[in-house]
Amino acid sequence: MRERLAAAAAGVAPGRYQILAAISAVHTSARDARDTDWSQVVALYDQLVHLDPSPIVALNRAIAVAELDGPQVALAAVDRLEDKLAGYHAYHATRADLLRRLGRSQQSRAAYDKAIELAGNTAETAHLTRRRDQLR
Repeated sequence: MRERLAAAAAGVAPGRYQILAAISAVHTSARDARDTDWSQVVALYDQLVHLDPSPIVALNRAIAVAELDGPQVALAAVDRLEDKLAGYHAYHATRADLLRRLGRSQQSRAAYDKAIELAGNTAETAHLTRRRDQLR
């Protein structure tokens, strides 16, 4: 704790874990998702992307962008990650949710199917199947 305070006082930029903790703090300080300060979450992800430009961080940033700027903007960001995350179930689950929010049920269903195919455990598979089955 003392080291973190000293670093902050010295003007040292926060590291990856400090930024992740700040993102978590923003989420936990909100009563529910609607009360989350999404602009702050996106700004923190912008800092994190600078430190860790991984596609997973970019995917998580896009989820926050969906809450701030809407699903269309987020979907464009997510689609740019396809070549890096095509084998990752959360990529397809994120796409499915964004497509659902845009009213593109058929494409959403296909993305859920891919996420279900790639999911690694029964709980995740069951959740994704329920979400898919709720589509019109």
